[in-house]
Formats: sequence, structure tokens, C-alpha cells
Amino acid sequence: MNTNWLWFRVFANLALASNGARYSKERLEADLNHLDTFYRGEGWSNDGPGTYTQMDYYSGSFAIQFAQLLYANTAADRDPERAESYKERARLYAQQFVHYFDEEGMVFKKQLSDLAHMISGRAIAFGRSLTYRFAMAGFWSAIAFAEVELPAPLTWGVVKGLLLRNLRWWSKQSEILTPQGTLSIGYAYPNQFITENYNSPGSPYWFMLGFAALALPSTHPFWTANEEAYPSQSLPQVVALERPMHIAVNRGGHRFILSSGQLCHYAVRAAESKYGKFAYSSAFGYSVPTGSYNLESIGHDNMLALSDDQSETWKQRKLPMNVKSSHFETIDGSPVLVSDWKPWSGVKIESFLIPPTGEAPNWHLRVHHIVTDRDLNTSEGAFAIHGIRASDGRKLEALDAVSNEGQKALGAEAIAASEAGSVGIVELLRTDVRLGAVLAADANANLMSKRAVLPALSLDIAADTDIWVCTAVFAMPSSAASWEKEWRKAWDVRPVIPKWVAELVKGVPPPA
Repeated sequence: MNTNWLWFRVFANLALASNGARYSKERLEADLNHLDTFYRGEGWSNDGPGTYTQMDYYSGSFAIQFAQLLYANTAADRDPERAESYKERARLYAQQFVHYFDEEGMVFKKQLSDLAHMISGRAIAFGRSLTYRFAMAGFWSAIAFAEVELPAPLTWGVVKGLLLRNLRWWSKQSEILTPQGTLSIGYAYPNQFITENYNSPGSPYWFMLGFAALALPSTHPFWTANEEAYPSQSLPQVVALERPMHIAVNRGGHRFILSSGQLCHYAVRAAESKYGKFAYSSAFGYSVPTGSYNLESIGHDNMLALSDDQSETWKQRKLPMNVKSSHFETIDGSPVLVSDWKPWSGVKIESFLIPPTGEAPNWHLRVHHIVTDRDLNTSEGAFAIHGIRASDGRKLEALDAVSNEGQKALGAEAIAASEAGSVGIVELLRTDVRLGAVLAADANANLMSKRAVLPALSLDIAADTDIWVCTAVFAMPSSAASWEKEWRKAWDVRPVIPKWVAELVKGVPPPA
């Protein structure tokens, strides 16, 4: 074992020792020492050695942080130095992990047909094992269990709110239960496409990590504190999280991350979707492939898909060429994520991920430099969104000038709006060669909606071409204030191409 699984043996030995049974002191110490080599700084650990790049919920709520806090509570007398070290890691981690939770979330009932009740607390859907559901908030429960006081603004009231709002949001997801009343495998509804090969009917019950605080007495400050709102005013709207290679964004009523440089350390179903997308959202969720032979089945929301066999099969970014080639730059005072990747040996792509500005808060930019030795078909997706009408459950029709439901593609742009909000995509640089479309994604591909649609841009590139494209991606979830009145205005406020991007593309000839 060279992953978080070592914690199982640690606690087995610790339990034996605590009950006076025979145990291996040497094995216990060796496992703890090895687990400590996973630590990378700023509170973050890899789920394994330094060659692994995975830093998802396993680095926090599912495993490593949770286990460290459990150890800090149960082994403080026998190992006080390590226990305090784990508490300090949790303090550092909490100040970054808070950015993975949003202020407001939509209660999904009857496939989004009842949106009257607003509640907050969703977490960003990222990585594997999301069928564990509200285990993703277990870290906040473990913070209380381990008696860890956090720096401002993370008061006990804020910690309580982060945990309880997430639990409330999940309690309103009526479709997560089977007819027998047990938790299903899936996310917002039963879904086998998102699973991993280690999942079983018992897997969703890892959610019980979120209940660690129930071990505390009613007099504990976690319970006596008044629940406080998400501390939006005390946190930056855009922040670079260097260890997980994420840019966390809270602008335009939308909580999401821009992402580069991660991959699960072993082959896992839909690894490219769970770790390789350019962006991940709390509002819209991500999609996974249901097949590989057409654009509707490959789940390429927030991805650039490429085909070198005339659209017979498709590839997407799985991992940059190496971890060192995925890095942050600070340009014009803003963090930018840069990555190089090669879907084939003769095709090289450099991608720049740029967070929203205050002037166009609902838009982020993706700039791609593509150099190819072969003919390519490409398609780049925006966020996927719930794709059926509220009135009758049928597909979205053409978007008109007054409706808040529909889809539209014109030239080098595409947009879709529904009960879940509105999402879209626009080419800013090569409007002459990219073409917008709204794709009907395969059923059950998306974690949040059984039927989703995907605004996308297509581009055919000839062999021996060197080309830059600049993609602007729009999103406004329906949890944003007055979204029905505001989304069209926000859609019309297009971002501008940054000057540094314009400088990069100078002198590059147009495609043949």
C-alpha cells in the first residue's frame, strides 16, 4: 500500500493498542512515518508519493486530513508532537478548503421542477468517489471532533455553517435514495457512469464521515455557537491554490475552480473527466463519457476534444506532459494556469486558463496554442447544464428574446438557458473558423442533471498548422441573485482579449 489506505492499518494497530491487545508498535510507527512523506505543504498531502499528482477530496474530507484529525484526537496522549503537527496542517488546509464550498445552492426536486426553496452549501464536484456525497464536508466535522480552533474568519459558527448547510443541501436531493430508502450509487441521482470499480452498494455510506461532530457534547462550542454565513466578504474572489494547481473563483454568482496538472495515480474510469477538465463547478457538476464515438457521448464539458480520424474517436486532456509543465504565472496581477499537453506525438497544445475579471465576472478565458502535424477535428465545451423544459420535461427549444429557457448557436458562439441558469461559449480571436453548436449530451452523463446540453465550439485544423484560439466561457447559475433578469446583460458584457494574449499570438499565420 502506498496511498491513504495505510491509515486503515494505523487505526487497526491503534485500536489494538488502546484495548491492551497485541499490536505492532514498529509497524504503526513505520506507517505513520511513511504517511507523513505524502505531505506537500500548506496543509495539503498527495494521496501517495511525490510522483502522484492527485489532490482531491482524498487529501481532505475523505481520507488524509480526516484521518490526521481523528489521530490527533485519539492518540494525543501517546503521540502529542505528531497530533499537534496534524492540527496545524488542518489549520492551513482549512483556509484553502473553504474555497471549495459555495454560498448558495439550488434544491433539486423532481428534475428541477420546484426551485422555490433556496439553500446554501454545495461543494465543487471534482475528482473520484463523489458517490460518497456529503463525506466531502466531513473535514469540518473532524475539525470540531479534534478540537481545532481555526484562524479568522473560520469561527466555530462559520465551521458549523459550512457543515450543516452542506448536509441540508444533500437532504433535499430526493433522488439520491433508492425506493428502499438506501443511498444510491451516483451523485444528484442514481448514476452508474460516474462510478469506480471499487464502488459497491455500501460505498455511499462513507457519508457518515460528516457526522463525526455528533461525538461531541452539547456544550462544545461547535454546538453552542450560532451558525454563521459563508464569510464571502473576508475571502478573496480569485485565489491561486498552488498545491492542487487550482484557481478558486467566486465571481458572478458562481463558485468554481480552474484546474491543471492532476490525475489519479492509477487507471480509474473517466479519469480525464474527473481530473483533466479545465474547470469544475458546484452549480453545474461535471460530465463523464458514456461512449467514445460521437461528441454527445464523450462528456467534454470544460474540455478541448480532438480527433485525428475524421471524428471517429476523440481524445481529451488527461494530464499535462509532465507536472513541471503545468504551472502558475501572475500576469497583470491575476493568476494564470499554464499547461502543455500532447494528445499525440505530433500534436502539441499549450493552454492558458484565465479567471474572470471584475468587468466581466461571469466569464473565464481559455487560450490554446495548437501545433499539429495532422488534420484535426476539435470541439471545446462550456459548462454542461440541465437541458429540459420546466413545463413539460421535453428538450429545450430555440431561445427567443424573452424566454429564460432555450438554446441558440450563431456563428462562433453558443448559449443555453434553463431552470439551472445559463451557460455559453464564444470564440474571441478566430471567429472566422470556429463554429458554435449546442449538443444534446447523452442521458446520465452529467452528475447533476439526467438530461444535459452542452454549448460548444468546433474547429477543423489542417495538418502542419500553428494556430491560437481564445475561448470565453460564460456561466450564471440560477442560484445567482435575480439571474432571470440579469443573465442576458451579463452575456452581452463580453470579456476582452488581454494585451499579453494579443502579444503572444502576433505573427502567427492564419490556418491554411
